[in-house]
Amino acid sequence: QVQLVESGGASVQAGGSLRLSCAASGYTYSSACMGWFRQVPGKEREGVAALYTGGGSTYYADSVKGRFTISQDIAKNTVYLQMNSLKPEDTAMYYCAADLIRAYDCYSGSWSTGPTPFAYWGQGTQVTVSS
Repeated sequence: QVQLVESGGASVQAGGSLRLSCAASGYTYSSACMGWFRQVPGKEREGVAALYTGGGSTYYADSVKGRFTISQDIAKNTVYLQMNSLKPEDTAMYYCAADLIRAYDCYSGSWSTGPTPFAYWGQGTQVTVSS
């Protein structure tokens, strides 16, 4: 049974930092695409970053490029999203997702539009950034 458990969400002031964690279990972690999404009520879900666990290649949405960093701890089967220089518009529920997506599709960001190919999702963690 695949499980993804996020943690690390909190309320911070603009300009602050947070690190989200996603602990994964129940599948072949060494060759999977791990993604971070966010969603605000009434708006479309946005894919913000992804990492292919087999080689560490990454993808970032333009809205977070240069501020967010996705990384992994292979020994812990955990993916992180380091978020710096947070803005009020980063406020959202953040979700971790995983699937056995091809490496190129993972780090090219082709999954970020259209129907999502990710089959496995965490429960979400709330990030609130105040001005």
